[in-house]
Amino acid sequence: MAVPAVVQAGNRKGRCNDRMEETLETNEIEFPGENQTYREARNELLDAERNLRRQIEAVAEMRRSLPPGGVLKEDYRFLEAGIDSQERPVHFSELFAPEKDTLLIYGFMFRSGANPCPMCTAFLDSFDGTVPHVTRRINLAVVARAKPQELFDYAQTRRWRNLRLLSSGACEFNKDYLAESPDGSQWPMVNVFRKVGADIHHTYATELFLHPSEPGQNPRHVDMMWPLWHTLDLTPGGRGDWYPSLSYDGGNG
Repeated sequence: MAVPAVVQAGNRKGRCNDRMEETLETNEIEFPGENQTYREARNELLDAERNLRRQIEAVAEMRRSLPPGGVLKEDYRFLEAGIDSQERPVHFSELFAPEKDTLLIYGFMFRSGANPCPMCTAFLDSFDGTVPHVTRRINLAVVARAKPQELFDYAQTRRWRNLRLLSSGACEFNKDYLAESPDGSQWPMVNVFRKVGADIHHTYATELFLHPSEPGQNPRHVDMMWPLWHTLDLTPGGRGDWYPSLSYDGGNG
């Protein structure tokens, strides 16, 4: 009998971890040219990285264990533009595909007639490639106040192929779920919902955005989903004071 692919993948992962643990037990890690001062400092950092890995999982478990939040305020009506430029209404309840009870929505800071947020754009550039993978397990959408055709046209300029972009300009979703401030400013809030029977419950939001940042930092509320910053954090120069732009040397990226 053939072994299911999932089991095979799990076995491969287990064997790989076993080999790594055996290597670490029998050999000290050493790279060419390093000295004792470097290795001692790196080992101290390794201890901190292990602790961080445990803490990340502990926080994720707390997030998964949250009780159901409030029931969805209303079945919001969004608008979506297709390749034929026709606008189609999409109700919130229609964003749940069969056999997928979870929906993640990202608030894209993009109002009609205004420039899109460069930070949101950089995030969505990378997130577009994540969509085919993550939607194997959950539903996903991006909402913005911009008009449907503006969203569609901008997606074409960025070469986004997978993101589902919805205009929330005709409903109050952004205000109700804190993707918009009382004065109308747009916020990059992530909201998660879960369908339980006939009800849809709000389960999580990246509320860290709404709390004061640490000195010299931005809110970092969606950094766990954003490869850009984690990549820079691995380098000696770190993030510095650099921020993404809508284009570089006349191009998108």
